Amino acid sequence: MNSKITLYSDRELIEQIKQYAKSRNTSVSKLVNEFFKNILEHKNSSNNASITEKLSGKLKDKNIKIDDYQKYLEEKYL
Repeated sequence: MNSKITLYSDRELIEQIKQYAKSRNTSVSKLVNEFFKNILEHKNSSNNASITEKLSGKLKDKNIKIDDYQKYLEEKYL
């Protein structure tokens, strides 16, 4: 069963999102529904894990040395 929701936003943003929806042959309502679904799916899939927990082990099998990281930081900040 569908229900109505009223959202308030900046007029220019609304016009831009209407154009975006039109260019993709969909409606703003469908975009908003997909956005909400994605938020809920992400929330449920993350199991409230911290960012550290999510990233833990991502570079496990990569050939990255501490010297590589230090070089990256030097190039970025110096």
